[in-house]
Amino acid sequence: MRKLLYFLLLFIFSFSYAQELNCTVVVSYDKITNVNTQIFKSLEKSLNDFVNKNAWTDKTFKDNEKINCSMFITVNSYENNNFDATIQVQSSRPVFNSIYTTPVLNINDKDFAFQYIEYQNMYFNANSFDSNLISTVAFYCYVILGIDAETFDLDSGDQYLQTAQNISNMAMSSGVAGWSQSDQKQNRYYLINDLLSQTYRPYREAMNLYNFGGLDTMYKDQKAAKEAVINSVIKLAEIQDLRPNAFLTRVFFDAKSDELVSIFTGGPEVDLTKLVTQLNRISPTNSSKWNKIKP
Repeated sequence: MRKLLYFLLLFIFSFSYAQELNCTVVVSYDKITNVNTQIFKSLEKSLNDFVNKNAWTDKTFKDNEKINCSMFITVNSYENNNFDATIQVQSSRPVFNSIYTTPVLNINDKDFAFQYIEYQNMYFNANSFDSNLISTVAFYCYVILGIDAETFDLDSGDQYLQTAQNISNMAMSSGVAGWSQSDQKQNRYYLINDLLSQTYRPYREAMNLYNFGGLDTMYKDQKAAKEAVINSVIKLAEIQDLRPNAFLTRVFFDAKSDELVSIFTGGPEVDLTKLVTQLNRISPTNSSKWNKIKP
């Protein structure tokens, strides 16, 4: 039965796990004063064209098959074409047989310094590091593609995640913050290496079970779907046993914490004792949210 549902989903979504992107890129420059703001507007337009018009895969998809995502860039300082910024990356995907979309990624990257000259050409070469701006944005495009794929079919995101890792490896030699193993433990280097590590494989398994095994089956059996979501959290807890406070655990809950509370508010009742125990154990910083889930 599960295999039948899987192939049905593939048909309905037209192999959506390999979709291109429908991305909104916003450049916020509220903190910058006494500067001609046209350069920020040009940057925003160039990035929107770069992300949405670039061919990230070798497949062609219709507009309604693209992955909905956003990149929100906040410029903290600007001088002589040098930008110091942060970038928040979010993505979502549709839930089968519903009008609901579920959050997949919500990553806030605070190490995003780059150079940009107005109207410069934006060209991505997967085999070289030419610009921290291009490499970082391309990196997150492939992370979005890879994790979205995992929510439909486990391991189908490997090719995209490996491309992201190649970008990371190329960028590491640049010495730019965010790519180095010697930097903070929650940067682009650690994100992609953890995503491809067997140690952290339960993250990808949990994302697949939560979305494909859980949310996508809500339309036919809400109780069984809720049980699958609970099991996805239990699966994620395997990381806590090996690597407490792991980066990918935070990545999971940054995207899913509010939705988890919503899933278990109303509807068919299930035993929530184990769920709440595990949530408080692996994500205590969200305890105020977990208190809303009543076992």
